[in-house]
Amino acid sequence: MAEDQEILGVIFIADVPREEALTLVPRFKRIGVEKVVMLTGDNLRTAGAIARQLGIDEFRAEMLPEEKVAVVKSLRQEGQIVAMVGDGINDALSMAAADVGIAMGMAGTDVAMETAGLMLMADSLAKLPYAIGLTRQTIRNIKQNITFAVLVVLVLLVGVIGEVVVLSSGMLVYEASVLLVILNAMRLLHYREV
Repeated sequence: MAEDQEILGVIFIADVPREEALTLVPRFKRIGVEKVVMLTGDNLRTAGAIARQLGIDEFRAEMLPEEKVAVVKSLRQEGQIVAMVGDGINDALSMAAADVGIAMGMAGTDVAMETAGLMLMADSLAKLPYAIGLTRQTIRNIKQNITFAVLVVLVLLVGVIGEVVVLSSGMLVYEASVLLVILNAMRLLHYREV
């Protein structure tokens, strides 16, 4: 603000991260996310300030949608598993190019939500580390259950062929193994983020 060539005051407007965002990058690191990269169309100064505040590993600013896609493809060619989070039309192409596209539900455009493989129902990334951790635990649980079930069936098959296992005891062991698989899967109901 000025009057007669004299500066009376200055008004600054700045993007500030949400309070929940300040703990987000450390939470990602705790669950094993190796690198957090911010791709934004915002100017370099703003992007740098936000990246430093949040502890983001790498940032690219003043990007067009096709440049974001190129970065996503480059990361994938390096062997990285890439999840792209976005909420707008400008993010849809890079979300489609990523291994997993994640749309912000409330603020997201229809195009972003249609492109995404995962949609967050709130305008918050706070639940994303939880979702990633739960997904990893679920995959581990599935592998455990499949391995256990196959081993039980093989043991029973060998027992039947060797005439050691009779039908009634084989069925009892099999049903008990099914219950153990169910109980193991139910542990996921009590999953808590590390």
